[in-house]
Amino acid sequence: MTTQGKRIAYIRVSTQEQNTESQKEILKQYNIDKFFEEKVSGKNANRPKLLEMLDYVREGDIVFIKDFSRLARSTQDLLKIIEKLKNKNVKLVSIKEQLDTSTPSGRLMVTMLGAIYEFERDNLLERQKDGIAQAKKEGKYKGRKKIKKPDNWQEVYSDWSCRKITAKKACELLKLKTNTFYNFVKTERGVA
Repeated sequence: MTTQGKRIAYIRVSTQEQNTESQKEILKQYNIDKFFEEKVSGKNANRPKLLEMLDYVREGDIVFIKDFSRLARSTQDLLKIIEKLKNKNVKLVSIKEQLDTSTPSGRLMVTMLGAIYEFERDNLLERQKDGIAQAKKEGKYKGRKKIKKPDNWQEVYSDWSCRKITAKKACELLKLKTNTFYNFVKTERGVA
């Protein structure tokens, strides 16, 4: 059962020099119980006041924002935040976009945003794949440089194979990441 919760506003501007008052004036009309104000770029999804607000909200609460850009810079981040609110049974109202996640049309809009994000992502990956294929064809793309086996590889590999040292210790001695170490092991064993 959903209870009548608090009306919470999240306000963000990108720099310390900017003023939050215009957003606050717009949102005051909605009888806000608590404001979370932030003066930080929206590029970072782990903003202190945003995280505090997400932790603070409870079932039945409603979060008000002036517009989507105040909450997130990317569709992906916006959808993640909406999902977190939904999981806590918290509604989101965006004034500019006239979105209210408690209404069927609001939920439809969120679903459409998700579809648009997937479409954008798929197109980006397809263009990236096409670009790499074209660059390879022209001899311009070689991929990442291959990492050479360290000079002490045989000695360390032998110790590891005989269980004298752990894989973690072998990685430390070889100054390799774990996945690179195991890729070399596969090559050594003729698996790769």
